[in-house]
Amino acid sequence: MTGSDAAPARIDTSRPHPARVYDWWLGGKDNYPVDEELARRILAVDDTAVRGARANRRFMHRAVRTVAEAGVRQFLDIGTGIPTEPNLHQVAQGVAVESRVVYADNDPIVLRHAEALLHGSAEGGTQYVHADVREPDTILREAAESLDFSRPVCLSLVALTHYLGDEADGDDVHGVLRRYVDALAPGSHLVLSQVTPDLNPEAVEKAAALFRRGGTPFFPRPLAEFARFFEGLRLLGPGIIPVTGWRPEPVDVAAQEEGIVPVYAGVAVKP
Repeated sequence: MTGSDAAPARIDTSRPHPARVYDWWLGGKDNYPVDEELARRILAVDDTAVRGARANRRFMHRAVRTVAEAGVRQFLDIGTGIPTEPNLHQVAQGVAVESRVVYADNDPIVLRHAEALLHGSAEGGTQYVHADVREPDTILREAAESLDFSRPVCLSLVALTHYLGDEADGDDVHGVLRRYVDALAPGSHLVLSQVTPDLNPEAVEKAAALFRRGGTPFFPRPLAEFARFFEGLRLLGPGIIPVTGWRPEPVDVAAQEEGIVPVYAGVAVKP
């Protein structure tokens, strides 16, 4: 389950990886020239990319804090990405030290950093699953070694679903997400953010085309398609909203003055 338990994974540096592109936008150093090249090209056509990456991280912090303050003590974060402090377990355990967190990602670089991810509180715990979001049976089975799925869990997929397609014979993103939600107990929460074409269509389409040419499928979604992820769940206020507007703190209000970020965000609870 942890990086030390998994077989060594080969890192492909011949093509960009979304987590490493995201890392470059956040000012990280765990990326390769091919990732930087794509990150810069996207930034040239969509100047919201860096703001969006940073806004997504702040949204994750606010959402996790909200869920932890509501009493949830278990977290499953899929599409973890390369560690950037404060990470999810630090936020959750900052509210309640006994919180347990399982990270899941398919990037070998995240696997390399798994040991760093595992430094949680003594009272709680952090674990890591090296698997793809499209493998719900694997992720849920291995996460169950640390999490009790008969009790509420917070499922977090921040800035991930726009890399997955809709086709039933392909990624089937809505079907995959439903399999995760169906495994959760009542009182569980879903935390999501997703790039949308609604707020800056021309720039988002140019960025999506660059992702696709770089070998990364990319699927910006309008509001109605994003809202489908929350079917059967109760949205927390303020509902689905651009990411900087979800329960903003002063830094988010200031960021709104820099311009729009074409990303929707929402948090919902399972009845």
